[in-house]
Amino acid sequence: MAKSDADQTLNRELGDIPAELRWREWMRRIEAVLFASASPVPREDLARVVGQGASVELLIEDLAADIEGRSFEVAKVADGWMFRTRPVYATAIKAASDVADQDLDLREFDIAVLAAIAYHQPLTRDGLKDIFGKDISRDLIGRLHAQDLIGTGPRSPRRGAPYTYVTTQKFLVAFGMESLQDLPDREQLVDAGLAS
Repeated sequence: MAKSDADQTLNRELGDIPAELRWREWMRRIEAVLFASASPVPREDLARVVGQGASVELLIEDLAADIEGRSFEVAKVADGWMFRTRPVYATAIKAASDVADQDLDLREFDIAVLAAIAYHQPLTRDGLKDIFGKDISRDLIGRLHAQDLIGTGPRSPRRGAPYTYVTTQKFLVAFGMESLQDLPDREQLVDAGLAS
């Protein structure tokens, strides 16, 4: 069934049931959508499963309160919401499951390059060379691109129109950020001893 067909058959308003049960049903619908999705679900997609006057944000807050104390939580990342296992259970998951294919396996320099792109995007390889004082290999860029942590941005207006690089939604999800505004500012980096 196509998405538009499902939109037409779904009773969003639920006018035939009491308001408190209606709210609970909308919460459960949002829970089902988040549970079924492997990536963050934007507000506009969640709004398709609830009534016209319902606040998605308030429903999410109530859902978060409802699952408090469980092994997972609702997280707002990359302009949407998703379920995430609480960090305290990370070692249990690693001990019981094969999560190696989900591990990003980033080296310290890979993270430094990602940070440079995140803070200065769109950024060319020459821009990265200016930051690090050495060429950044095409292999490293290719590896970050293959992991979908960076994507190709607009061509630079410089001679030869080199490619620029930008971070992706997967970058935001991997580092638990809602947007690039969640990146630490210079003062936070200095306080953490990561910059001078």
